Amino acid sequence: MAKITAIYPGSFDPVTNGHLDLIERASRLFDRLVVAVLVNPEKDPLFRLSERVQMLKEVVGHLPNVEVDTFEGLLVDYARRKQARVLLRGIRAVSDYEYELQMALMNRQLEPELETVFMLPAEAYSYLSSRLVREVARLGGSVKNLVPPAVEERIRAKVG
Repeated sequence: MAKITAIYPGSFDPVTNGHLDLIERASRLFDRLVVAVLVNPEKDPLFRLSERVQMLKEVVGHLPNVEVDTFEGLLVDYARRKQARVLLRGIRAVSDYEYELQMALMNRQLEPELETVFMLPAEAYSYLSSRLVREVARLGGSVKNLVPPAVEERIRAKVG
């Protein structure tokens, strides 16, 4: 039976406990999981691309079948290069589903052999997003239970 490679794409600015929950669970479902950090020049991220990659590598280092990479351009082209058969996407709410459904259908149009798999986060992280973490941190709130400890330290260093 062929080994299945899945790609979990995102900006991961920063990686949250919700992301890590999905990564850990997906690592048990797929033979190889590529956490792919999107290079998006239109966004103004809190962390540089290299910092996001480093944080991800730190928090997934205990998962032998997970690798961290970067990509730009069309996700389906990147998936072809990685010989991936699955795109993994997290769904927290109905609003996520509407957007992700549209993206999944477009990706299917562009590459019919590529399947999108939606996973729900653990209930404890169903409200959590990188955007909310950045906002709480910028306003002086604690992000202690929202991100892994190494990420919390880096956020504190960034926002003071």
